[in-house]
This record gives sequence, structure tokens and C-alpha cells, in this order.
Amino acid sequence: MESLPFLAAGWVLLVALYGLVTSRHLIHAVGCLAVAQTSTYLLLLGVGYRRGATAPVYSDLTPGSRPVVDPVVQALTLTDIVVGATVTALLLALTLQIRKRHGTVDPRALTALRG
Repeated sequence: MESLPFLAAGWVLLVALYGLVTSRHLIHAVGCLAVAQTSTYLLLLGVGYRRGATAPVYSDLTPGSRPVVDPVVQALTLTDIVVGATVTALLLALTLQIRKRHGTVDPRALTALRG
């Protein structure tokens, strides 16, 4: 089934958005954002998948002998993973600073942050 990775990416995104909307804790919200980020991995890998294709790094392949997988999509996925881990670490560090300054991680109790 060729649409399975896209359906899985959509399902993971919907679950993450539901968790984000119902979150009452900033660390839980950061976790939900990280799960939403994983849906982009599924989407990118679904775009780059080719049935019966091989990795393009083998030296014994003659050009045009068999289909190969696009390595750009795999590189974008790896870049997405690194960026997602960095953003998650930054958000967790900001959550720790909010906890130190305001004594809570409940978004509704952070009235001092309202303008």
C-alpha cells in the first residue's frame, strides 16, 4: 500500500496535536511537539521510498541497471532529526528556566507572562 506512510504521518500528527491541545504541563507539551516532529520524518521517508530500489552508494551498480533511492530525501530526514533534537533541548531548557522563575510549569498558572 503506497499511501501507508502518509496515513501514518497524518495519524501521528493528529495524536500529537491532540496531546498538545489537552496538555496541562509544559514538559508534556514539549513532548507532544517532538512527536509532531516525527510525523515529518515519516512524511519525508514516504516521499523518498521506492519499492525494489537499492541504496545509490554501491559501486557495482551500472547506471540504469536498477532503480535507486533518492539520497537527498534521506539527508533531509537526518537534518530534520538533528534540528528536532536541538529544538526539543532548547524548549526543555526554557521550561526549566520558567520553573525556576515562576515555580510552575502549568501554562494556565503563568499569568506573569501575559502582556
